[in-house]
Amino acid sequence: MTLLPGLLDTEAIRKDFPILDRQVHDGKKLVYLDNAATSQKPRQVLDALSEYYERYNANVHRGVHVLAEEATALYEGARDKVAEFINAPSRNEVIFTKNASESLNLVANMLGWADEPYRVDSDTEIVITEMEHHSNIVPWQLLAQRTGAKLKWFGLTDDGRLDLSNIDEVINEKTKIVSFVLVSNILGTQNPVEAIVRRAQEVGALVCIDASQAAPHMPLDVQALQADFVAFTGHKMCGPTGIGVLWGRQELLEDLPPFLGGGEMIETVSMHSSTYAPAPHKFEAGTPPVAQAVGLGAAIDYLNSIGMDKILAHEHALTEYAVKRLLEVPDLRIIGPTTAEERGAAISFTLGDIHPHDVGQVLDEQGIAVRVGHHCARPVCLRYGIPATTRASFYLYSTPAEIDALVDGLEHVRNFFG
Repeated sequence: MTLLPGLLDTEAIRKDFPILDRQVHDGKKLVYLDNAATSQKPRQVLDALSEYYERYNANVHRGVHVLAEEATALYEGARDKVAEFINAPSRNEVIFTKNASESLNLVANMLGWADEPYRVDSDTEIVITEMEHHSNIVPWQLLAQRTGAKLKWFGLTDDGRLDLSNIDEVINEKTKIVSFVLVSNILGTQNPVEAIVRRAQEVGALVCIDASQAAPHMPLDVQALQADFVAFTGHKMCGPTGIGVLWGRQELLEDLPPFLGGGEMIETVSMHSSTYAPAPHKFEAGTPPVAQAVGLGAAIDYLNSIGMDKILAHEHALTEYAVKRLLEVPDLRIIGPTTAEERGAAISFTLGDIHPHDVGQVLDEQGIAVRVGHHCARPVCLRYGIPATTRASFYLYSTPAEIDALVDGLEHVRNFFG
């Protein structure tokens, strides 16, 4: 048994996750290393979802009966939990969406329909990076196509970092919005937020941060980030699917227009015109994901009971160990930083000439679940001249033994195709 400094009591934690007891492929123990795609759910979250549907299920904000009032209290209570979790100055800055992709699309569309000084048009520029998830590329491409704005991006260095050598040229007086990932889902790179935000503020540009791979794994303080928008999703942080978050600065949310229209986002409606509710409800048209928000609140309670600092330390130790072990495998190439410094707990790699899909299939036969493909970050694969990668990603319940199992599995892959 490998002992590493900073590890959590995974034996106790894993008891909270029923799915980790599963056996697959004729009795093989499940080794779940696909946490960057989605995390598993603790019993506490499963129970919260079940209890909601068994006792409180009703539509929110619309009824005076007891179920409606209780459901509304639970839904808005989840908003309070999110606000505290990310150190938001106000609960009214927390918008619930269905996922991070919708959150990022919401920002892009708000800016596309906004009045000055926020409006994106043909005289302005949008800045992203080459390491983005497609969810932080395609919305901005669509906005640029619709408005005539110019889309620019930071490239990547050979070791998987952002190339900021031309930051003053890329972010300039024409830049309206800079949107970038805090931690890459494919490279694992943790980006230098301070330098990018500082330059954006110098030219008066807005900053949007995709924190989907950060919120589950480290303390997230939106005030310290000094961004204007921060997006993340619930299903990667022990919560259910169907719930995402967009945090935005209060003064921006007050000035920016809604994107979706419908029930609950209105103040008054006539056949001639409508006025809108204050944020956050202005951006939450229709029946919201009530149960999912309750589940996210339970997930936040669970993560807080362990401590985000402790989760970060646990994953750092695991990542350091995993990088070391993986580099011992012949013909294995890590795509991204090859140290644990300034990186998250997702490691992508290639294994000689063996296609990642073949690697993933043989690993699956050993009970090891990894992700294969371009991970919704195809420009990264193009940058490094590869069709795809295999990705192993860890979380608070991951163990050194699972990393050892991965390395043993990769040796089996090499022998199988050797």
